[in-house]
Amino acid sequence: MKRLLLILITLLSLATAVQAGGAAEGIWIDVRGAAEYQQGHKDGAINIPHTEIGQRIQSITTDKAATIHLYCRSGNRAGIAKAALMRMGYSNVINEGGFTDLQ
Repeated sequence: MKRLLLILITLLSLATAVQAGGAAEGIWIDVRGAAEYQQGHKDGAINIPHTEIGQRIQSITTDKAATIHLYCRSGNRAGIAKAALMRMGYSNVINEGGFTDLQ
């Protein structure tokens, strides 16, 4: 049930990102935990915890050249997620740092 809820949240977040023009600016992924995401996040950002990025990224995009923006609280988890995506062949991944930096 929890996994189904996470999938539903991801799909809703992706739909919101596309409606908000997310396709033009790239894909925004909040790699913090679900509780942190619920406390506030960038409009249109999809929540995929950094520990799950490798398993879940293909449900978001299989385009290895897609622009993917990552952020977390301080930039550390975004850096870990970026390294994982780069190892998987994603070539346009940007660590945007912390959520407060984006505000």
